[in-house]
Amino acid sequence: MEEMPQDHRPARSVRVLLAEDQGMMRGALALLLGMEPDIEVVAQVGAGDEIVRTALTARPDVALLDIELPGRSGLEAAADLREECPDCRVLILTTFGRPGYLRRAMEAGAAGFLVKDGPVEELAEAIRAVLRGETVVDPALAAAALGAGPSPLTGREAEVLKASVDGATVADIAAKLHLSESTVRNYLSAAIGKTGTRNRAEARREARQQGWL
Repeated sequence: MEEMPQDHRPARSVRVLLAEDQGMMRGALALLLGMEPDIEVVAQVGAGDEIVRTALTARPDVALLDIELPGRSGLEAAADLREECPDCRVLILTTFGRPGYLRRAMEAGAAGFLVKDGPVEELAEAIRAVLRGETVVDPALAAAALGAGPSPLTGREAEVLKASVDGATVADIAAKLHLSESTVRNYLSAAIGKTGTRNRAEARREARQQGWL
């Protein structure tokens, strides 16, 4: 009688949800993590607004989230998961190692923050670490975040600046956010002043570079 191949995975693997909008990157990460004996990628999504719904079905132990996602950012989804799936630990994995992103990730309840240029073995160990209740942060980014301080923008200023994209007029922003046009102008002016820039396009670019949006 021919013997069946044995599954060398432990009885209880770490269940991982992977959120990454680039299909090739998502597939590669899933393949590499799946080679770890104690990690199982149970769900993959390509948009931020799919994360919570998928997590409620797949029940992952750890959600590995990119920041720049269509529909909803990984930072916003991290906050959603804290409310909807409190037993799921969140690990942010991003190309953009910006101090402002790290601070916002921690405020959203993320347990870890890594940049994508590290080896997969380091990522696998980070997944295990956050599941043990530890916090894992890229050391260089942590040092930069401590020196950078918090965002100078208020929530409303950041919201208005984020909405001022793709040639949106003051009237467009006002209608979208249910604000008066004069209020939108005031918020934009404050954001420009706080970022030390000359106009709203430069202000938005600077705020994104700092990870404040």
